[in-house]
Amino acid sequence: MIITYKPGDDLPEERYFTDELSAIEAAAIEEATNGTAWRRIEDLLRAQDPTSLRAVLWAFRRRTQPGLVFSEFDVPGWKRRLFARIERVEIDDVLNTLVTEALANNEDAAIDSMLPHLRRLAHDQADVEAALDALGKGHLAAGPED
Repeated sequence: MIITYKPGDDLPEERYFTDELSAIEAAAIEEATNGTAWRRIEDLLRAQDPTSLRAVLWAFRRRTQPGLVFSEFDVPGWKRRLFARIERVEIDDVLNTLVTEALANNEDAAIDSMLPHLRRLAHDQADVEAALDALGKGHLAAGPED
């Protein structure tokens, strides 16, 4: 997952990849979020939860600012400056699960209903279309009207 922080108009965007966190950093995030398990934090990141987003940014910032205290670490304007996006591997995981469930019910509706959400979360929307093609569901790819 990619956490993106836009510090301001004249400053470059910062990107952080959660798979680059160490086990100690992930544990610090869990502890800072009142013992929230990492799997739940990942779900909360997908939902754009401000505490989880802030915790990941805090963990990366502590690499250069070791004394940074989570309770004092704030992200003003977080709704427009801090967000999570998923990568191709995560898109593949979601679509594989959806396709398995859809095939069991012989329907594409479940996949189709999840695609707008996946496209919004995707760091690169072309990854969603490529993942659909790889699963033999290219007919569900976005058309010009999407």
